[in-house]
Amino acid sequence: MLRLTSSAGLLLLAASFAASTDRASAETAFSVYGGYQTAPHSSIEINGADAFTAGWEGRSFNWPAYWGARATYWLDRYKQPNLGIALDFSHAKVYADDATLAKSGWSHFEFTDGLNLLTLNALYRFPIEDSKWTPYVGLGAGINVPHVEVTRPSGRTYGYQFGGPTVQAQAGVSYSFAKNWDAFVEYKANYSWVDVEIDSGDRMKTGILTNAVNLGVSFRF
Repeated sequence: MLRLTSSAGLLLLAASFAASTDRASAETAFSVYGGYQTAPHSSIEINGADAFTAGWEGRSFNWPAYWGARATYWLDRYKQPNLGIALDFSHAKVYADDATLAKSGWSHFEFTDGLNLLTLNALYRFPIEDSKWTPYVGLGAGINVPHVEVTRPSGRTYGYQFGGPTVQAQAGVSYSFAKNWDAFVEYKANYSWVDVEIDSGDRMKTGILTNAVNLGVSFRF
């Protein structure tokens, strides 16, 4: 129930953002996407001291799957039709690999429900005359809310925590395949500073870079 409530709350926030705009005078879009997400190794600190380097697996299609949703408001009414503001939620995730578990002595180490990312972004699109294709780029920042899952000899941690800030960059191209409907493919990267509490009052810090190739659809209204 906690998992569903958290994701639903973030989606309702994105929907409220879109609904608050003046639909009669500006273009708004709601998008959903999935894809293939990975993460390189990162250093793990416990109470400010280096503990080990974690190797991460993305397992994008394992349940709970990697996915995201985005509400975008294009600034037509301000005479900037190619500039947009987007509220983006993505359910990223990482699993410690077997080598990491073996060297750390931990039996379970994941952010799989997930490494949740909520960012506010500026988007810029580049319309091509007489073409249904539109490239775009984006930059933004926000927060990460990981579901911390750690099991080690001293105890177990399992639950959502505020992790810290995250930054985002993306580049992609959309294709208008029907009235009000677009499909898109994009590359998206997030760097998240994660600072959370684990058992025994210890604090764990790491920086996680997620890389994703996304496929999605957008509805414009």
